Amino acid sequence: MSADQMTPAEPVDPPNPPLSRSARHRNQIIAMTGLVTVWVLLWGTLSWANVISGLVVAAILIAVFPLPPVTFAGRIHPLGMLRFWRRFLSDLVVASAQIAWLALRPKHVPRSAIIAVPLRVNTDLNLTLTAEALTLVPGSLILEADRTTGTLFVHVIGVNSRDEVEQFRRSVYDLEARIIEAVGSADELRRVRTAGYPNPLAHLEGEPT
Repeated sequence: MSADQMTPAEPVDPPNPPLSRSARHRNQIIAMTGLVTVWVLLWGTLSWANVISGLVVAAILIAVFPLPPVTFAGRIHPLGMLRFWRRFLSDLVVASAQIAWLALRPKHVPRSAIIAVPLRVNTDLNLTLTAEALTLVPGSLILEADRTTGTLFVHVIGVNSRDEVEQFRRSVYDLEARIIEAVGSADELRRVRTAGYPNPLAHLEGEPT
């Protein structure tokens, strides 16, 4: 076949450019910081032993189970970070007291619900941080996280009506907003502030059980 009869090759999209060394180091530092923070919160005590052991565990996890690169497009907002931690610790104390009160009522069987919450910022980082923060608060547990739609499926104890389902969903959106205000980009902040409280599809509605 002559050269003028050959079919021209289809254009091929260029591969994603590799991350620079500084970007890789920054992502590793962010991953290490997040893992160590979760480790210390799980132990419940801030000490040098827990921090050092958390660093060792985080280094092993990153080396043995490498995660796909998560691009951190935002920046740290000190005031937003302070507001997030102040509210998170407050929610932690209140939820612990509520769960303890339910445990002290042996004849009362609390109702529960599985609630779908489609997040407004569908990124791996926001999905992970929101899921971790929800799991650490007693009374709520992440059953599934759908990366395609950015939806968290949360099992919640002590839900007795549809109004309480919606109240919990709004609390998750408020938590997401505080996370974005702490570490989000300008575009993510705009999306959170303009989106309001999205309504999930009818077949995703959580029903008390």
